[in-house]
Amino acid sequence: MINTLISVLTNGHAEQLLPALVALLLTFSAIWMLKGRFWAIIYVALIPFLNWSFGVIPEFQVVEPHQSALFAHGVSLHPMTMVTGMVFVVRDFVQREMHHRVLIAMALAVGWSFYYAWPVIALASGVAFAISEGVDWLMFTFTKYRLSTRILLSSLFAAPVDTTVFLYGADLAKQMEFGAEPGNSLHFWNWIVFVIGKMVGAVIVSVVIRRREDLGLTDPKEL
Repeated sequence: MINTLISVLTNGHAEQLLPALVALLLTFSAIWMLKGRFWAIIYVALIPFLNWSFGVIPEFQVVEPHQSALFAHGVSLHPMTMVTGMVFVVRDFVQREMHHRVLIAMALAVGWSFYYAWPVIALASGVAFAISEGVDWLMFTFTKYRLSTRILLSSLFAAPVDTTVFLYGADLAKQMEFGAEPGNSLHFWNWIVFVIGKMVGAVIVSVVIRRREDLGLTDPKEL
């Protein structure tokens, strides 16, 4: 059990346990000093975990590859796709904790991705988050929509951008690691499935928040 935990914390490099623990402690101390609490810690841990999972956990085929042009590559779905969609929602809650300092939390999370995930995946994720989270941040910061609407719209705008960049990186990583053909991950049907999967979580959270707003339990104008 202890060896498994050490392996998880060090990404299989047990000899790096001490510096890894020190770096993690400094990371979470910085988050705390920047007024980040529960949601911020979840956010910074979630992004590296998801990037790691896309390099380790295999996708499953929803539709097998077919000779027809329509499903030439088939349609695959990664088990963590819906959880990935929740990142945008979690980020919105982090902004309520940290306000604009959420961008620092994002940078820390992407930085840890380079330690825990394939470098190509981490790089693709970093670029994707830099673009999509920027869109998300602008929507959440400057629009006057109620909170539940902001959560839904920010995910709606961010998910397609994130999906495009990330699938391109995953496609390239599989070519480099496994010699896969170009287009193994980034193709139309895979893109559609990933975006829908990501939006499901955002819709669920938006509906819950909307009900709380209607009941007077959550302020619709809350940041």
